[in-house]
Amino acid sequence: MHKFTILEGIVAPLDRANVDTDAIIPKQFLKSIQRTGFGPNLFDEWRYLDHGEPGMDNSVRPLNPDFVLNFPRYNNAKILLARANFGCGSSREHAPWALEDYGFRCLIAPSYADIFFNNCFKNAILPVVLNNKAVGDLFMQVEKQPGYAVRVDLPNQIVTLPDKTTITFEIDAFRKHGLLNGLDEIGLTLEKTEMIKRYEQQRKAEAPWLFG
Repeated sequence: MHKFTILEGIVAPLDRANVDTDAIIPKQFLKSIQRTGFGPNLFDEWRYLDHGEPGMDNSVRPLNPDFVLNFPRYNNAKILLARANFGCGSSREHAPWALEDYGFRCLIAPSYADIFFNNCFKNAILPVVLNNKAVGDLFMQVEKQPGYAVRVDLPNQIVTLPDKTTITFEIDAFRKHGLLNGLDEIGLTLEKTEMIKRYEQQRKAEAPWLFG
């Protein structure tokens, strides 16, 4: 898993509340369990004018000119700004896979669905929680200023705006450690490899019959 420390990037505003995981990555794309390749189908039903299916050549599909991610000013955006309850609906881990594969490493919203929130940390995405006023102010600023970019500093838990204004955010210490070190649950477990080996050796000595 990629480490997350400091991220600077353009902010793309998705001004909708209760965006569910089927909108993030529609159900027909869940056939694959690979973590890559989902970016072209992120927000597929909003992003394209036709119906998407796995295996289609997305480069020739008609784009929806009214969808925010199709606006040239948000090309290469790394931070997605959203409204409340982002990631609600089914628990599919394909949703953060699609966001990360597209290029988003950070989300900013007032709240997230619990399972989606947890899945973000497992996939190197930082879901920043800010209050409604801060998020509302960001939407207005992003709309006014093309190329609006912010700096997200995870070690210090600070979002720095273009005018140098700073906003602090909270994050659980355990999840912060995982992101800073690029560790998911498996990686965190492997940090204890030597302890696990010592325990196994001790158990074999104490109860060899358990090991055949």
